[in-house]
Amino acid sequence: MPRLSPRLHRSARDLRHWAARPHVLFGGVYGAVLASSMVAALSGQGPAEPADRLNDAQWLIITAIASAMAHGYAHLIARRGDETVHGVRAVVRLLLSEWPLILATSPTLLLLLGGAWGWWPADVEYVAFAVNVVLLFAWGLLAARAGGRTWGSAMKVGMVDALLGLVVVVANVFIK
Repeated sequence: MPRLSPRLHRSARDLRHWAARPHVLFGGVYGAVLASSMVAALSGQGPAEPADRLNDAQWLIITAIASAMAHGYAHLIARRGDETVHGVRAVVRLLLSEWPLILATSPTLLLLLGGAWGWWPADVEYVAFAVNVVLLFAWGLLAARAGGRTWGSAMKVGMVDALLGLVVVVANVFIK
């Protein structure tokens, strides 16, 4: 197997370091759980039509944006006590820093839109649910590796994180 060029190797390392930042991990996990919860709630509604999936996609993106704004707002209020946030520009920057949450819902959004536009059958709930479980595993694996765990240990952590995500999603469905 050919070795990566030093520049490509450095770029991959920088990407891993960037993705392991706490706010990126938080947004990725929260967005995957949010998307899974919404899809799980949709799966009990019977056969889906393409128009239903377009509506579901719209609600998913609205909910993701609202959740990101709520998290940014909560961070803003929490930081007022230590006066680290000053001015409108800082507030906007803080709110925009919640983009990982929105981005993490994009695989589910793409699946719902594909069902709406006829790229595949409209009944994509179980595929979207499986994709989000894999994403939760990947986020757990990434966080564990960034924390210095071995590959074997990180795989176990990723599996437990995916299982915990499933528990949270199921709990959310029963609550709603």
